[in-house]
Amino acid sequence: MIWLTWRQFRTPAAVLFAAVAVLAAALAASGPQLADLYRTAGSSLVDQVSSADQTLYYTGLLVVLAVPAVIGMFWGAPLISRELETGTHYLAWNQGVTRTRWLAIKLGLGAAASMTAAGLTSLAVSWWSSPIDRAVNGGGATDTYFPRLDPVAFAARGVVPMAHAAFAFVLGVALGLVIRRTLPAMVTTFALYTAAQIAVPMWIRPHLATADRTVLPIEPGGAPISIQDGARQLVAHLEEMPGSGSPPSRRWTPPVRRPPCRRPSPTACAPSRAGPPCSRSRAASPTSAPWATSSR
Repeated sequence: MIWLTWRQFRTPAAVLFAAVAVLAAALAASGPQLADLYRTAGSSLVDQVSSADQTLYYTGLLVVLAVPAVIGMFWGAPLISRELETGTHYLAWNQGVTRTRWLAIKLGLGAAASMTAAGLTSLAVSWWSSPIDRAVNGGGATDTYFPRLDPVAFAARGVVPMAHAAFAFVLGVALGLVIRRTLPAMVTTFALYTAAQIAVPMWIRPHLATADRTVLPIEPGGAPISIQDGARQLVAHLEEMPGSGSPPSRRWTPPVRRPPCRRPSPTACAPSRAGPPCSRSRAASPTSAPWATSSR
């Protein structure tokens, strides 16, 4: 059974591993030079990367992100759906090998090969991109390159692509078993895997960790407070002072952008059905708040 599985699987496996080898050779040609440049330039490396290396950076990201989807489409989806569509399951599942053993060997070898291909690709790309990642984490400009914990870079580094490959492979096998047709199963696998890769970083992952809290003092005439990008809420604790009339605390949540008031009439800021109400601006008092807390 293992020999039969290998004979059926060797052609797609050879194609994918050959592509991984070509990518690894291209990365190995310029990787040492990029590492030497980082040792001399430090965090300013991001400003000295050549256009060819920049293209290779984004190519490596795309390849690592695409490998699990390709595995799910071409390895996982046809595994069972092809047998059901062509009718060969009547012969394959009525031999001396039981259905459980047949499925276990197919899934075991397929999942192992999938994780190996994704792991080798991630290893090559992570090694080549490590100088750029360290430069960005060290304070380099992030307008061109992704920080290490950005959803795009996080999905293309370390062992994460291996987990994605296993998920895509099992997803393709399950959809092939349900749909029972190869081409629709491949298309559905790609669509659902892509939807999962978009939905998890945007709507699920932010709720898996406790929000960061930063406490900063507010002093009269002091330096302005820098609010982190993506801050969800700002809580200002205002102490009662003579003549200030300030409440003990105020909670500010980033509102929808509203147009400023331009008319002095009392009804200038009244809500209307045509759009959100406008807002008035007010200068902060230097005696209003001794400290503030921002959370993400």
